[in-house]
Order: sequence, then C-alpha cells, then structure tokens
Amino acid sequence: MELIDLSVPIVTGMPVYPGDPEVTIGSALTVARDGVNVLGLHLGSQSGTHVDAPFHIDDALPTLDELPLERFVGPAVVVDARGLEPRSAIGPSVFEEVFEEVSGQVSGEVSGQVRAASIVLVATGWSAHWGTDAYLAHPYLTEEAAALLVGRGVRTVGIDALSVDPTPAPDLPAHRVLCGAHAVIAENLTGLDRLLRAQADGLSVEVSMLPIRLGGADGAPVRAVARLTGQAQRVPQE
Repeated sequence: MELIDLSVPIVTGMPVYPGDPEVTIGSALTVARDGVNVLGLHLGSQSGTHVDAPFHIDDALPTLDELPLERFVGPAVVVDARGLEPRSAIGPSVFEEVFEEVSGQVSGEVSGQVRAASIVLVATGWSAHWGTDAYLAHPYLTEEAAALLVGRGVRTVGIDALSVDPTPAPDLPAHRVLCGAHAVIAENLTGLDRLLRAQADGLSVEVSMLPIRLGGADGAPVRAVARLTGQAQRVPQE
C-alpha cells in the first residue's frame, strides 16, 4: 500500500483563479508571546487543491455540506490527456476509450459503462506549470465530454489544472453540465503522473478528497490523497 499526496501546498501569494481572494498566511499567535503557535489564514474557498460544490455556479443547486460523503472518496480511474497544446479542448473520445477498457475489467457492469462510484481524474500534465503564467493556458473539458461523464454515472471529476473550463470562461459550460448533475469537481490536483504509472502497472487507485466542513459553501480546499494497492504486474525480461 502506498499513499500519494495530490495536493499543492497552501502558501502566501500562491496562484489563484483570476479575481479570487489572494492567499495570505501569517503568524497570529506565537509561543514566545502567547504561549502557543497559531496561524492566521486569509484565503478563498477555491484556493489551492479544492472541490467545487454545484452551488458554485447556481444558487439553486446543492451546497458543499448537502452532498453525500461518497462524492469525495472512492475508486478512481485516471485518464491520460497529457501532451496537449495550451488551451486545447479535451473531447469525449479521450473518455470513451477509458470506459471501454474499464468495463472489460469490472465484473457485473453494463457494457461500456464505468461504475457510478468511480472518480474520474484527468491528467493533463499541467501541474508542471504551477506557479507560472503558463498555468492559465491549461487544457479543458468540452461540454460534450462533461455530458458523456455524467451520462455514464460519474459524479466526481478531478483535473490537474486550474479549471475544467478554459481560464477565463464567461459561461463555464463544463461546470454547468457537471454541477447540474450534482457532481463534484476537483481542481489544482498534482501528482497524477504517478497514478497513471500505477494504473498501467495494474494497481488499484482509490482517492480521498474530503473538504473542510463549511456550511452553505460553494467549495473548499482539500488534502487530496491517493491510495495505491495491489501487486504491480511486471513484464518478464527475456
């Protein structure tokens, strides 16, 4: 069993979505002065590695605390969307191939469908640009790709980029499709390359992305962690 941290560190001045609150962390209490160390935090609900609740884009949709905990923990399928040009669209074809592969491995499943409990993680490789201007020019999901995911029963989608939509995106089409299905979106993940290798080796991938418990919230930072289990399949050498 191996645990992989999929979260970016929360630090002063870290990248945020354009227009979101800037992150500031500083000492509020100290042992020397107050007998204890306590940090003062100023950040937005969408800071760092975080999850979006459907309420993020529509007041009529569920808030973070209204979602079942099962949305944030479960088996994961990692989709390889690396090697794309800046601001490239990720369409349905990338996901259709994964659904076909996984459906053949899971007994008792309807042909061509991933289990509804599956968390789909999209590895773009864009986390390598974290902290640079290039991070804003990330690949993104098309509206059709988002519709395919929810149509196959997926209710949790994560990406190693600033957003599942382009940055900026005035209408947020992928968000609207996913959130409209009461799905959870995780953004600013990192370390998905390691999960792709583990998946290729035949290991099982489980993910936990439990958010801070904020009442009535649109989202919250998470400590995203993957758990790898099983025996790696080794190709015998001749």
